[in-house]
Amino acid sequence: MNQNPATGVSHLKVYSFLILTTIFWGGSFIFNKIGFREVPPVAFFAIRFTVATVIMACICIPRWRNFTFETLKGGFLVGLALAATNFTFVVGLSGTSVTRAGFLNNLFVLFIPLICFILWRHRVGAAGLAGIILAMGGIWQLAQGGAGGFSRGDLISTVCAVFIAIHIITVSRILKDDDVYLVSLVQFATVMICGWILVLVSPPPQFAMGLESAVAIAYCAIFPTVICFTIQNTWQRYTNPTQAGLIYTLDPVWSMIGGFLVLGERMNSGEWLGCLLIFCAVLLPLCIRYLRERHLKRAAAFSGRK
Repeated sequence: MNQNPATGVSHLKVYSFLILTTIFWGGSFIFNKIGFREVPPVAFFAIRFTVATVIMACICIPRWRNFTFETLKGGFLVGLALAATNFTFVVGLSGTSVTRAGFLNNLFVLFIPLICFILWRHRVGAAGLAGIILAMGGIWQLAQGGAGGFSRGDLISTVCAVFIAIHIITVSRILKDDDVYLVSLVQFATVMICGWILVLVSPPPQFAMGLESAVAIAYCAIFPTVICFTIQNTWQRYTNPTQAGLIYTLDPVWSMIGGFLVLGERMNSGEWLGCLLIFCAVLLPLCIRYLRERHLKRAAAFSGRK
């Protein structure tokens, strides 16, 4: 079994746990869509993060002595980005199919270098530019292929990808050696508060929660929220961002399969082509970066043997 020589952790174990997170994330598209049948999207995400906050608070009971003002400040700032991500996620998903939303959300991989270029003039690179061009072609094809064109839900799902990128950048910039459990708790609580504020300022939602929506909320609170954050924070550090990014591209694949099997969603050939172009747009820069990193490692190892 191949292991990371620096940590002694099996690569297979790391990749297996990260792939598991993509399955849970893909499932969240399905369960959100099911929950929206009875609970309005904004109320759904507010209730979801209320449950997640309560669960994480119980998990963090032995860690309260490590809670600091820096934990509160960092978790709150990252939580604001997470709140924007989840608000646009549920609003976008409510207006489009889980397959289209899944592939559009995955554009965050391209938005990260774009945002870094805008803010800090980090180089995008030829592969990144090629990915952006492919993504634009995919979005255009989705607009042509769908029965309703590029819908409001598609647009908000694309905006959600921007907020996913901002959340990831915020995490890397703000959080350093903080307790990941306590930071996650503050993040969830921030999202919960933002969610209930949005519920209060919106027209009063009329809904009656049944077993179906209760199960959907429980799944989304436990698996793609509490468990996925814990798995990601625990295991992603044993691989590099490029390899993790390649694994995370599986997320829309699972949502597509779930939409087909569970929700009975179907797409025409134009929509399939658009999703394929977006998938390739995300995958191309990651693959090129991965191959470049492997080449540099081999070159360094070869020079070290001389």
